[in-house]
Amino acid sequence: MDAQSLQSKLEASGELIVKVTEFDQPLELHLHDTEISDDVISLELADGELEFSTDEVVGAWKHYHSLADYGLE
Repeated sequence: MDAQSLQSKLEASGELIVKVTEFDQPLELHLHDTEISDDVISLELADGELEFSTDEVVGAWKHYHSLADYGLE
């Protein structure tokens, strides 16, 4: 995916779920622990740093927390 698009989505919601081809499960990105450059996304974890290519991101969506977020109140 385009790095600028990912950055915009992350800034708009503060957090973002991404599907990365090299991982079985989606990853949760937060504005405070994620750095997105043109080629690499760096995610700071409690026990280290995870880096992967922006080209490996095949999907991204807003992380919802409640029924209201889904419009299901």
